[in-house]
Amino acid sequence: MLGILAMTTVLVNGFTRGDFFSEGSQLLSMSWGIVSLVDLYTGFILFSGWIIYREKSMSIAILWTIAMMTLGFFAGSLYAFIALQTSNGDWRKFWLGKHA
Repeated sequence: MLGILAMTTVLVNGFTRGDFFSEGSQLLSMSWGIVSLVDLYTGFILFSGWIIYREKSMSIAILWTIAMMTLGFFAGSLYAFIALQTSNGDWRKFWLGKHA
């Protein structure tokens, strides 16, 4: 829940106070900005791999993956929270989903 709340706060702040294209172009003009984005999207891809592995429906997994790529770890935190709630305390089911 903390991840969902934190990401909601920063996303609302970014979308209401920031200029995505202007600030994004500045970020891409810096070496460490590029490093940070590659690092971030590597994490998104790895997390999306977990989602695809554990989901029963490929179409649902694709929707979650799109959410990860656009909303970042807001979607990841929400997915993990839902997975935790639906696993009923069974860690094997939480991590493995359909393969448990």
